[in-house]
Amino acid sequence: MTPQSQLYLDRIGYLGTTAPTIHTLEALQVCHLKTVPFENLDIHFHVPIDFMNSFEKVVKRNRGGFCYELNYLFCGLLKQLGYTAILISARAFDKQKGYGPEFDHMAIIATINDHEYLADVGFGEFAFHPLKVEIDKEITDPRGVFRLRDFDNGYLAVEKKNRDGDFVPEYIFTKKERQPEEFADMCHYHQTSSESHFTRKRLCSLPTDEGRITLTGNTLKISTQDDIFEKEIENEAGVDKILWDYFKIKIIKT
Repeated sequence: MTPQSQLYLDRIGYLGTTAPTIHTLEALQVCHLKTVPFENLDIHFHVPIDFMNSFEKVVKRNRGGFCYELNYLFCGLLKQLGYTAILISARAFDKQKGYGPEFDHMAIIATINDHEYLADVGFGEFAFHPLKVEIDKEITDPRGVFRLRDFDNGYLAVEKKNRDGDFVPEYIFTKKERQPEEFADMCHYHQTSSESHFTRKRLCSLPTDEGRITLTGNTLKISTQDDIFEKEIENEAGVDKILWDYFKIKIIKT
């Protein structure tokens, strides 16, 4: 293992075996999701995001990021630990707009003993465990029930069962390997376009065993299985305190 890999494992609090098995992958993904926030704060501080620098930001500076940063970084870790892993392009579903364009989302396919798994640490509220790529089989995960199905033109759809028992789209993807530079234009778009939901409000979010902690704009929301607590933060000093208290993020403002 490289010193860089060890720093990454320390960042996510992972202490187990690094043997490239499905059990290790499950544990790595859970540790990552619980410790590295899904966040877009740099966009709202007008700091350009280059996901090639995500190790410095996420590991060394204890920050989070969005899909291009987090899944790029996680895929690199998996490769260093001996996994066969590739980056793939996905198109996220929006109720109003349908599926986004190609490279709208970055995810990972890891292959273990000839079985493919969809791994994703950069989609906000999603599966805790990698999803085995099997068509039309319900997958029970700590965060709900998921299903993959054939979509169209070589795409697969990943869906999550809602409270009514219906499967709702999350995103569509192909298993074609993509190179990091192919995501650059969409990464720039999501940082700069008024059409991107990432530019509209700052977001910082972490799952917990019982629910989720999320800062959206100036609203703190803490959800559990039984309750939802919401609080409006009055000023930027209060936001800074929330970021530190709940996410261990300290923004250095220049």
